[in-house]
Amino acid sequence: MTKSLRDKSIIVTGAGRGIGREIALLCAAEGAKVVVNDPGVAADGSGSSATPAEEVVEEIKKRGGTAVANFETVAEAIPASRIVKMAVDSFGKLDGVVNNAGILRDAIFHRMSIDAFESVIKVHLMGSFYVSHAAARLFREQESGAFVHFTSTSGLVGNYGQANYAAAKLGIVGLSKSIALDMERFHVRSNCVSPFAWSRLIGTIPTETEAEKARVAKIQQMGPEKIAPVVAFLLSDAAKDVTGQIFAVRMNEIFLMSQSRPLRSIHRAEGWTPQTLADHGMPALKSSFYKLDRSADIFNWDAI
Repeated sequence: MTKSLRDKSIIVTGAGRGIGREIALLCAAEGAKVVVNDPGVAADGSGSSATPAEEVVEEIKKRGGTAVANFETVAEAIPASRIVKMAVDSFGKLDGVVNNAGILRDAIFHRMSIDAFESVIKVHLMGSFYVSHAAARLFREQESGAFVHFTSTSGLVGNYGQANYAAAKLGIVGLSKSIALDMERFHVRSNCVSPFAWSRLIGTIPTETEAEKARVAKIQQMGPEKIAPVVAFLLSDAAKDVTGQIFAVRMNEIFLMSQSRPLRSIHRAEGWTPQTLADHGMPALKSSFYKLDRSADIFNWDAI
């Protein structure tokens, strides 16, 4: 059976642990040469260690695959561009980028520090931009390439205490769609994946009440290896017609997520005033208002 990523060169950021690790292992098993990027920071972005990336590379090599370790941060433009350079220097080309790297600095909004907001935006949103931007010129020249960016239902739906993370993850959706639109003419694809899986970052969820403990126990059953097949598919030539989409993946379920479109409209021939908006406009729209849902309210059944 032909391997779906045979001879492709793939970058996976944040590939030292969790979801990124499983993606790197599967891509290598499917025939790709993989740049395993991970600076080895803690969940909040502090510290550094070469060990996580090196261990994944060793595992890939042990299984007969090809990989190199990279320890650059995605949160700055020049280091991020060096990740792309390593792929080309090591493997002669680049065919796909998985923007998976991330940190968490959760806090209720009025207590969130400026540093906590900016640092999460830098890694998730700016990091996805920096790596993608460095790869885009290569993809343009060769007229092929695939981006897979990681979003989250924290941005798509909502969650408590994650204004920084939600803003970054919804920003990534806009980034991905723009890349898909701008680069379609060059046969370059860009899609988002929203994962439900146990990882270090999910490990920061509070477990103080019995309900919270039960919720986390359910999430722990959702292994990161369940996310990897969708990512590997989106990087493959079999996905040549799939671009600009958002997929949520939860255990054995795959959801195609909606994108913002008009729900309903109101019209007044003479135009609107604050008073007529209060008396007529908002009452007419109110039945279609979105509730303040969280991710758990929308995905409120057990994973299959």
